[in-house]
Amino acid sequence: MAADSDPESEVFEITDFTTASEWERFISKVEEVLNDWKLIGESSKKTPDKGEYTSGLWEEKGDEVLFADFKFSIRHHYFLQEACEKEEVEDIGEDSLPVATQDLLSTNNDFPPIAHCLVRWYGLREFVVIAPAANDAVISESKCNLLLSSVSIALGNTGCQVPIFVQIHQKWRKLYVGECQGPGVRTDFEMVHLRKVPNQYTHLSGLLDIFKSKIGCPLTSLPPVNIAIRFTYILQDWQQYFWPQQPPDIDALVGGEVGGLEFGKLPFGACEDPISELHLATTWPCLTEGIVVDNDVYSDLDPLQAPQWSVRVRKADNPQCMLGDFVSEFFRLCRRKESTDELLGKSAFEENGKEAADISQALSKLTEPAPVPIHKLSVTSMVHSARKKIRKHRGGDESPLSNEVLNAILFFLFPDAKLLDGSEGKPSSSTGNIASQFENEDYHLYSQLKSAPLDSLTYKLALCLCMVNFYHGGVRGVAHLWQEFVLEMRYRWENNCLIPGLASGPPDLKCCLLHQKLQMLNCCIGRKKARDEGKKASATDFSSDKSPNRTANDPGESEKSKYEVGKSWDSWSDSEDEFFECHSDTEELKESGQEATKKSSSKDDSKEPLVLKPEGRLHQSGNLTLLSTGEPLYIPVTQEPAPMTEDLLEEQSEVLAKLGTSAEGAHLRARMQSACLLSDMESFKAANPGCGLEDFVRWYSPRDYVEEEVTDEKGNVVIKGELSQRMKIPNNMWVEAWETAKCTPAHRQRRLFDDTKEAEKVLHYLAVQKPADLTRHLLPCVIHAALLKVKDEEVEENIPSVKKTIKQIISHSSKVLRFPNPDDKKLEDIINQILSVEATIARARSLKAKFGTERCEKPDEKEDLEKFVSCLLEEPEVPIIGAGRGHAGTIIHKMFLNAQRLTESSDEAATMAPVEEDPKRPSSSDDRRQVSGSDFPAPAGREVILRFTVPRPAPYSKALPQRMYSVLTKDDFRLAGAFSSDTSFF
Repeated sequence: MAADSDPESEVFEITDFTTASEWERFISKVEEVLNDWKLIGESSKKTPDKGEYTSGLWEEKGDEVLFADFKFSIRHHYFLQEACEKEEVEDIGEDSLPVATQDLLSTNNDFPPIAHCLVRWYGLREFVVIAPAANDAVISESKCNLLLSSVSIALGNTGCQVPIFVQIHQKWRKLYVGECQGPGVRTDFEMVHLRKVPNQYTHLSGLLDIFKSKIGCPLTSLPPVNIAIRFTYILQDWQQYFWPQQPPDIDALVGGEVGGLEFGKLPFGACEDPISELHLATTWPCLTEGIVVDNDVYSDLDPLQAPQWSVRVRKADNPQCMLGDFVSEFFRLCRRKESTDELLGKSAFEENGKEAADISQALSKLTEPAPVPIHKLSVTSMVHSARKKIRKHRGGDESPLSNEVLNAILFFLFPDAKLLDGSEGKPSSSTGNIASQFENEDYHLYSQLKSAPLDSLTYKLALCLCMVNFYHGGVRGVAHLWQEFVLEMRYRWENNCLIPGLASGPPDLKCCLLHQKLQMLNCCIGRKKARDEGKKASATDFSSDKSPNRTANDPGESEKSKYEVGKSWDSWSDSEDEFFECHSDTEELKESGQEATKKSSSKDDSKEPLVLKPEGRLHQSGNLTLLSTGEPLYIPVTQEPAPMTEDLLEEQSEVLAKLGTSAEGAHLRARMQSACLLSDMESFKAANPGCGLEDFVRWYSPRDYVEEEVTDEKGNVVIKGELSQRMKIPNNMWVEAWETAKCTPAHRQRRLFDDTKEAEKVLHYLAVQKPADLTRHLLPCVIHAALLKVKDEEVEENIPSVKKTIKQIISHSSKVLRFPNPDDKKLEDIINQILSVEATIARARSLKAKFGTERCEKPDEKEDLEKFVSCLLEEPEVPIIGAGRGHAGTIIHKMFLNAQRLTESSDEAATMAPVEEDPKRPSSSDDRRQVSGSDFPAPAGREVILRFTVPRPAPYSKALPQRMYSVLTKDDFRLAGAFSSDTSFF
């Protein structure tokens, strides 16, 4: 048995999974990733066109690999390009070079303005980078060599021809080493990065020496080296070009008139120059060794003689823009926790007995026919009176807003206050004008953003609070203005003064909740005002009418006079207590009617008025007649349905949902929803005595009364009607409501809408709002105003990218602001996008001012210059037509020349006229050369690309591409070389 078990145990011990080392596992994982990305084997692509690296699309994908417990990220960068045609593929032999090796000699995409650093240094269109994950770094030389060995083995095993780079040392140094393998060829990518630049490498001759010594070609006569050179000059001194943005005149805001940059408008523009630097790149794209001289003694590289000029602008980091600051500061109020009372001290609504007596006396004087001057009872005087009481609770000096500012704001918000004063002043025409000016998509933008119309009080209030927050006291100023606003709302409710700047009718659910609340309050004021006027009219009629029986004898005249007061009869009483349901009267009328029918005659003439008579008729309904009596069917005067805001609708929906799905709950829900139906039934019964449910359905819901033609016994075709099937369902709510409805006209019913109660609820809601809550309510209006402002400003500049961005912001904002409580992060993103658009427009104006587009007299040159300025905003780098001899090139040359003069002699520059005013150009190239030495500062960056094709490493080896890139800046020097070797004949 032991012998039998030994072989099995030996076989088990032979199966050993620990033979693969961590290094082999790492190589295997890299190979697996290369296979997954399908980077195996040869690939053939056409040579990229000129500038295609900048205009085309780059893609990137990544993965992670582990070397023991050390994590690396591996990323594949590639340029999206169509593959070659089949005919071109057939021409490629087995000894063809890898695509990356061919790219080393391509000159179509030298110095791309936007690209990965390896693309700029080596001209590659596809490569893989292996870099330490997180903030780790590969510093030791042994680890670097180990990684390079791993890459070399993975490339050899898979046959991948895409170069693989390994990032070493700290990431900020951007040091890469790599390798590319092909059939019979290997290219090594090496790099040198120094802080201090050796003197021999600051010019072209020294770079040529190091390039040739590195290649070490054994040939005695080398082919000439192809050279591409770029010098970059930076213009930072804009002193001679003042920034044209004018700051807002704060004193003009309260100068007596509301115009210009006042409370109804937002400021716009950058407070500082949004363009910090201009970079001029002068390029010699194709030179040959020996044509130019550039050494430590002499240089032929004159920037004015460069065949190619290109310009890019560097934008100021986070420029201070007025519109963005306004909206951002207002948005910060959302995070404040203080209430109005905490900010302003003791509540202004708490008054002592003496003050209360004064108020009550003042209100009583409003209704007394005493010879009191009208101006003392005006809206403005009452507002001033309330303001004095507020100042008694806090010192006058402590008020965040001065009287002048507060009066200007209140008269802007309530232009009817001057008219109610009796003082001179014409009605504010802003409402009508704005409505007529914006009858387009801009005017109706509020429905998308859920803000408020442009001419509304809510919209104006949002702009005023935004300006008060920025200029007049911050959050305390906002609390002060809001307190005054609530006092004004209270006064207008108590004195039947309609609120200006609000559309009539029920609350508009497309607007913000605060606007709906104000519309609700206006509805309450309107109904209360109509009720009070109706009471005065009825009292006047009663006192002037000597015969009290006239109304009873002539019901039609009574109904006509009552209806002239207002269609809504529910506004005839001050409170619910004055509405009554005449149960006993109705019963007596019914009983007396029955008794009169039974007796068919009466001896007492006084019983005639007890017969049921129609009340509350509006007008006859066409040719309809009552089915039972044949009398004409009259449409009754009904109560208007109660207006509701979105929070009341939501609250009602929650209450109805809590009733559940049981039969009892459904029945109760139906009863709660049929209050308006019951009121209409009672009005219909009062207007049409002797009517039935069928008559009511024929008027109220004609579809539920089905008529059809039938033939009677005599053969005549008659129309017979009946209720629909849903009306015949047992325990139908309509039938139940009809049976319980009494003959009560609308003006004697209980009100469906209690304006007193709803107005007090709205006023309490307004009074308890904190500045943070108020900001959230009005932020959609502020965003709405900001978007309209940037749209207006963009029209003047006509920037295509800005137009597209504004449309995207509007679309994004409409999705975010549609919900009741949008996320703060999303709101902040919207504000940042608006700020970005404002900065872009400010940059356009800055560039136009610097290049003098308005001063250009020739139409063709002006058009070219405006197009050039527009391209500077849209594109990362813009070539200058004609280089230094073109119109734009001449302007830029003068900019540098003027900056140099200012640097050399600031005193002389102070008295010197701007160079742009003298458009004369140098008369000849000789004159230009004489001044060019001081026209430009020392180059901020020197870039040189050297390349040629030589056999390496032996004279009989295959001729292969060699390339070296050099960049020299003030504190940085880098050499990036790609050196190819023949692996077949060495």
